[in-house]
Amino acid sequence: MPIATHRPRRLVAALVALALALAPAAAPPPISSAVAQALPDLGDVAQAGFSPAQERKLGEAIMRQARASGGLLNDPEVNDYLNELGNRLVAASPDARQDFEFFAVPDAGINAFALPGGFVGVNAGLILLTQSESELASVLAHEITHVTQRHIARMLQSQQQSMLMSLAALAVALLAARAGGSSSGDMASAAIATSQALAIQNQLNFTREFEYEADRIGFQRLAAAGYDVRAAGAFMERMQRSGRFLEGSTPSYLRTHPVTYERIAEAQARAQTLPYRQVADSPDFQMVRALLRSYQGEAQDAVKFFRAALAERKFNDENAVRYGLVASYLRAKDYAPAKRELAALEKTAPPHPMIEAIGAHVLLESGDVAAAIVRIERALQRYPNKMQLVYDYPEALVKAGRNADAAKFCEEQLVRFPGDGTLHRTAARAYAGLGRKLKEHYHQGEYYAWLGNLRGAVDQLQLASRAGDANFYESSVVETRLRVLRREIVEQQKEGFGKQG
Repeated sequence: MPIATHRPRRLVAALVALALALAPAAAPPPISSAVAQALPDLGDVAQAGFSPAQERKLGEAIMRQARASGGLLNDPEVNDYLNELGNRLVAASPDARQDFEFFAVPDAGINAFALPGGFVGVNAGLILLTQSESELASVLAHEITHVTQRHIARMLQSQQQSMLMSLAALAVALLAARAGGSSSGDMASAAIATSQALAIQNQLNFTREFEYEADRIGFQRLAAAGYDVRAAGAFMERMQRSGRFLEGSTPSYLRTHPVTYERIAEAQARAQTLPYRQVADSPDFQMVRALLRSYQGEAQDAVKFFRAALAERKFNDENAVRYGLVASYLRAKDYAPAKRELAALEKTAPPHPMIEAIGAHVLLESGDVAAAIVRIERALQRYPNKMQLVYDYPEALVKAGRNADAAKFCEEQLVRFPGDGTLHRTAARAYAGLGRKLKEHYHQGEYYAWLGNLRGAVDQLQLASRAGDANFYESSVVETRLRVLRREIVEQQKEGFGKQG
């Protein structure tokens, strides 16, 4: 009968809609609360609902969307440094069984976060706020622990259980409401409120456990990597003080990672269990902070800031301040003083890949392309893995009209760094200059795929397949890649990762 068959469907639809409205939203857990005792083994629980492969796939999808929207800081120097620092922390403990990628976010707000699958982001504002490399390392150590302990997977598992609790309570509430009467109405309201409270409390309980464990294991990771373990407590204490004077504009870090007196006290107590160790900041830490400071405000304001710091001798590292001044002059397109300050920097600073790279930029942006190429070639012999140099060299070659050399270099580097979108983009430009249509469209397609624009990637590869200037091997590579991308589009549609532009 129609009535008998349709009522259950409506009841189920109502239950699902209400449960979705009441269930807590899925999000990476914040960094906060006090110190933990031993927690249960998270592995089996997390594996049951959300596998490591699924986490990685979700994280990669989020990263593609972030790249496409401009949500990541496209600065190889900053990202190189974060990955060196982060992977030193990862290597310090045996619990990391996956790859990590660390990246900067072009946001002056104070925040850091972990995404599913080993992706860890840090706002530029947080890097600038830290007063030592150990403070920054303490934040990364905490975020790494969220990943290694699979906290996001367990959060999703707990929300599935909360959903079932909400559905059961809501079923009772709706059935009682159908019986009519004020008392049943009160009963329905109470059941709905109870289910909502249980779901929220369940999420809070899990969050506290995650934070306890991330504090404890993050401390162990920080110590094993050789950093100053007092830094975690010092950074949290300064954050808490700053939050008291920022009513209405609390930093994102404090909203998502509430700092408590208990957490600070526990961090300080843990630090007292180990011998005092003074740890000097690396030159990279100081220069990266100077580089980020050069991006703030107007270019001339950045120039004034660094010039005043030098004149008044207000700095921890003079070489880093001079480096920041060179970067500020470059941003202002004021090349003559940039060259003077670079010369002064090179007289006092020891050899460093960041100085080599910015020296090449001074030459390149001032129009001396040939000298820039020579400088980068020499620097690459000493620092072959420095991504700023790896990216700048083919760009300089393209500027010099040496497209064949640029394409060859990009192909060689893509063997070392497969899937690197920046190299694919430069290769596409080089092949366009050579009139190699298949290779141009193939690399442009791979660049779009790296950005997450899978439909755009398919369009480019279709153009590549029709280019008519390829051998059998190149055509086979394009056709194989087309099949893979089309399959990925179908899978994303099934799994709800959203439509690709």
